[in-house]
Amino acid sequence: MADTNEMTINLVVLGKTQTGKSAAGNSLLGSSDFESRRSPSSVTTSCSLGRSCRILGIMRRNGCELALRVRVLDTPGYPHSALSKEQVISTVRSALAHHFGEEGLHLALLVLRADLPLCADESDDAVQFIQELLGPTWKDFTAVLLTHADKAEEAGCSEETYLHSASSTLLSLLSLVQHKYIFLDNQRSIIKEERTTVLRKLLNFIRQNNYQVLLLKHSKE
Repeated sequence: MADTNEMTINLVVLGKTQTGKSAAGNSLLGSSDFESRRSPSSVTTSCSLGRSCRILGIMRRNGCELALRVRVLDTPGYPHSALSKEQVISTVRSALAHHFGEEGLHLALLVLRADLPLCADESDDAVQFIQELLGPTWKDFTAVLLTHADKAEEAGCSEETYLHSASSTLLSLLSLVQHKYIFLDNQRSIIKEERTTVLRKLLNFIRQNNYQVLLLKHSKE
């Protein structure tokens, strides 16, 4: 962030296998950095960092336009078809410290599928997983990204009606993270206008958090 006319935001995508983490990362970057495909087993087995080009027309400060750069860390899903929970946590923790150890993390994006119900056990596992990774202040630095929003729309659900009919488990999770959530249609998010809308929502969450970052130190224990 040495360039005063430019801002970089650091994001990590977390969640179960086949929720669309890698596709969401690609949508945020406006690229195809991360491998994303349907598979009977977990596709992502290691962490990788993607970087966007300079993005203009998203934000202003003191009347001047700022260029935005987005950095997204893609991660293996948990539960994983080939890695244990301990292996996934160790891999992600090391990558977070390596890539964001100096600048800090702005937001962790918990990726859930909007077209599938969220069960209590699944929510509890996700919360415990993020707590182990990010520590006691995880709620301040976590937002929920609801992918496959197009499937919910096809079923006749707008965002408002979706939330009215959502399970108490999902509503409790959204309450935990102070209602920081975004619906993402991976098909339309490749369109510049859709991507801009999503990035502006993320920036608003970061602004509400006073641009704080979560500093991540690598533990050798």
